[in-house]
Amino acid sequence: MVEDYIIGNLDLASISLWLFFFFFVGLVIWIQRENQREGYPLMDEDGTQADAGGVFPVPSDKTFKLPHGRGEYTVPSGQTPERGDIDSLLEATNGAGGFPYVPKGDPLASGVGPASWAPRRDEPELDGKGHPKIVPMSKLDSFSVAAGRDPRGLPVVAADGAIVGMVSDMWVDEPEQMVRYLEYTLDGEYGAGSRLVPLTLARILRDRVQVHSLYGKHFAGVPTIKAPTQVTKLEEEKISAYYGGGKLYADESRLEPQLG
Repeated sequence: MVEDYIIGNLDLASISLWLFFFFFVGLVIWIQRENQREGYPLMDEDGTQADAGGVFPVPSDKTFKLPHGRGEYTVPSGQTPERGDIDSLLEATNGAGGFPYVPKGDPLASGVGPASWAPRRDEPELDGKGHPKIVPMSKLDSFSVAAGRDPRGLPVVAADGAIVGMVSDMWVDEPEQMVRYLEYTLDGEYGAGSRLVPLTLARILRDRVQVHSLYGKHFAGVPTIKAPTQVTKLEEEKISAYYGGGKLYADESRLEPQLG
């Protein structure tokens, strides 16, 4: 004889399975909404608000207390606003849709296309103790060059062979123990003063430091930093963007298709 229970075939295993199912669905929904705190609401190219990216609405504001006395940060409404100058820096190559836009004026300094940068905060990145992470090696007694060639004192050579200056220091990410930038002093002919170049965009050779992305005439326009012993996140963006833009815009021949 089959007994007719009110709860049917429901047992502890079934209850556990259904609880896990609802928990997992709720977790996916929560993660998706949390993912929409940065960069949302989305905007189309014409400036209108785009779809949020799914059936889940943009989450309500959440305020985070920043470490080291840097105040509070509220997202999504209080996040860094988008750059409002981008449209004025670009011009269409064709009236029809689907054609590319090109920068107006100096493409290396335009801040768009290959030379684009994000509006990060104009403050240095800090380590866990509240100190700037990236600092000149000359200010650190505990750092020295243990392997490889020390580039300090080597000339900086541009892609056209121009010797634009001399390497004077290396900037290291102290907690990560990595060299991030080379500092060099420009000759008066190429702008004078000190500049930084990301190590990833410089090649240290036996007798020189080669910077392939720029020609000699471009080095005067490399963005400078406000403080001699620290670099802000916004300054890092603009410096890297300038050198990166040179990969395409330093020479018109680089705009053409390249065969490997």
